[in-house]
Amino acid sequence: MRWLTLYARSRQVPASLTAVLISTVAVWALARDGGEGSGDPRPIVLVLATGAMAASIGLGGQDLALDRTAAIRWVPRRAAHVLLAGAVVAAALLAVQAMGGETATPAFVVRDTAGLMGLAALGAALSGAQYAWTLPFAWLSLAFVAPPPTNTPIRVATWMLLPSGTATATWTAVALTVAGTTAYAITGPRH
Repeated sequence: MRWLTLYARSRQVPASLTAVLISTVAVWALARDGGEGSGDPRPIVLVLATGAMAASIGLGGQDLALDRTAAIRWVPRRAAHVLLAGAVVAAALLAVQAMGGETATPAFVVRDTAGLMGLAALGAALSGAQYAWTLPFAWLSLAFVAPPPTNTPIRVATWMLLPSGTATATWTAVALTVAGTTAYAITGPRH
């Protein structure tokens, strides 16, 4: 169990977890609508994106050369790290939702969290762990200012705002999750 503690420390998991919890509670508290249920998915997506960006802190270790030369297999550990971080972000939102206010379906939360963590992992693989947050932030910004989803390219751009069960949104999230997790698991964070 000592290796797990060392891994968690080297990946800044305590700081990342604290940031996920604080950002989830803060955004949720600021976005509450008094129980009227506006149906606007933006506050929920903002909570999930903030959580994914906070979780991206741990996608790189203190010494990338040491990570690359270690005698352990990094591919399954990196993939598990991305998936576990996504599970924590989703669980944090679902726990805060239990306190009341606007709710999202579990399918919506899982889809968006998986896609956003895939984006963060892809950002770490392409730009390094310190910039892993930029892809989820950029896509969130695009989704917030995009016109209404009337065609497939706009539905792909706004996938995180579309209701659960929308095929384009689901397939976009799946593609981002698979591509990001695979790229990060195989190559690790760029240095």
